[in-house]
Amino acid sequence: MIDAAVRNFTATAGQDQTEGIIKVAVLAVGGQGGGVLTDWIVDVAERNGYHAQSTSVPGVAQRTGATIYYVEMMPATEREPVFALMPAPGDVDVLVAAEIMEAGRAITRGFVTPDRTTLIASNHRMYAVSEKIVPGDGRADVDVVLRSAQQASRHFVCFPMDSIAVETRSHISACLLGGLAGSGALPFSKESFEETIRAAGRGVEASLRAFERAYAAATGEADATASAPPASDDPQEPVTGPRRLLERWSALNARIADLPEPVRDIARRGVRKVVDFQDPDYGDDYLDAVERAALADSRAGGASHGFAYARTLAKYLANAMAYDDVIRVADLKVRSARFRRVRDHAGASDGNLVRITEFMHPGAAEICGLMPWRIGAAVEARPGLYRLVDRLVNRGRRIRTDSLLPFLSLYCVGGLRRWRRGTLRHRREKAHWESWIDRAQTALRLDYAFAVEILTCRRLVKGYSDTHARGLSKFDRVLDGADLVAGRPDAADWVRRLREAALADEKGEALDGALATIRSFIDDSVPGATN
Repeated sequence: MIDAAVRNFTATAGQDQTEGIIKVAVLAVGGQGGGVLTDWIVDVAERNGYHAQSTSVPGVAQRTGATIYYVEMMPATEREPVFALMPAPGDVDVLVAAEIMEAGRAITRGFVTPDRTTLIASNHRMYAVSEKIVPGDGRADVDVVLRSAQQASRHFVCFPMDSIAVETRSHISACLLGGLAGSGALPFSKESFEETIRAAGRGVEASLRAFERAYAAATGEADATASAPPASDDPQEPVTGPRRLLERWSALNARIADLPEPVRDIARRGVRKVVDFQDPDYGDDYLDAVERAALADSRAGGASHGFAYARTLAKYLANAMAYDDVIRVADLKVRSARFRRVRDHAGASDGNLVRITEFMHPGAAEICGLMPWRIGAAVEARPGLYRLVDRLVNRGRRIRTDSLLPFLSLYCVGGLRRWRRGTLRHRREKAHWESWIDRAQTALRLDYAFAVEILTCRRLVKGYSDTHARGLSKFDRVLDGADLVAGRPDAADWVRRLREAALADEKGEALDGALATIRSFIDDSVPGATN
């Protein structure tokens, strides 16, 4: 027996023992159906008389590591093959990525090679935690990945599979299978793939619709571009309501028509936002500030700058006036449009019941901000009472807004907006944005670009609770830095750098470094100054 084995080894020495093996890797995170897709691929192979084996190496978590599913297959022979358990760099025939950044990670790991690999990916994004925690725009550049994918692969198939899945009320796994079938990377007919989907017995019709759309996109038989939903913030969208309020709305739009043309569009969007946040009177307050800014802009020669000062103020003042407080959060959670959006996202039909659980974590700061300003300030001034309020309310809560009483509780909180102007939070927010405008107005008399940069710094303030507090702290520190460079010819550039540093990381370490650089530069430029 040993002699026979030796003779067999000698006879096959020098031959490629992997000839005929097709190696497929699938990268997907939780909820994308990577396991289902892998089972389908194995079933298609076995349906066509192939030996096939699948394995998986799970990632740590959904956004810190994708699960790598691996399939090896070859035409059936008398001898049972021994397949590998995981892919090796430079040794993958087909790489399927359920999201474009997973394709990028596969390229960096060496799984995609230009002489061999067919790369199939959806071009949509699922943002990683490392991208989300950046206060500014922490998104990775998709175009870089797309260019790399074209260069690194032998054949690249990429289109919006997630949109197809939504439109067909299916899952992206069916779209990935359609892309795989349409790529021609596997020697199996389209009918074999469809038979595998039918054999699964669950969600067959929806999966077949998604498969067909993706197959057509992969083969170039149809345009894969998904229809875009209508913009929800379109300022031209018709407004309906009581006659008295419609008259007030028409009056607001008449005021917008008197603004300089470059300012009108952003002002119209801003009015819509602040009126939705509060009421038409609030819209008048907003336009009062925008009109003053437009007048000052015109006097400062803003026409030659495209009224950048007034446009920037109109944009960021609307965001400042429509701040996130407890009333706003409650109001948004009980709107009918939100319930429709949740049902659409869940793919619920008219006969389905959808349960919605809200996760809320109010603290003493939010509760005091909701109080009339004198009472709220008095509570905050008494540390013992403030800590008592915090112990009573600062706990995680789960509220089922699909139930009557929890819904009514949030509905009533949202209805408090008629008294919002008297709350402690509103008093503070108003004082803050008025101080910000005054500061920019003073800067406008000295340096147009410097004033615009000061207005743009308002983008640092966003969110609520701890996020809002951190943004507010960075905003104040950036403006303190602006005071240090005021009057310099490069003041606007310094403020821009400070703002970008503040947006670079959550802790503000980059901002600390930028401020230290400014102080060091100023100390060095002043005779006799010391650090």
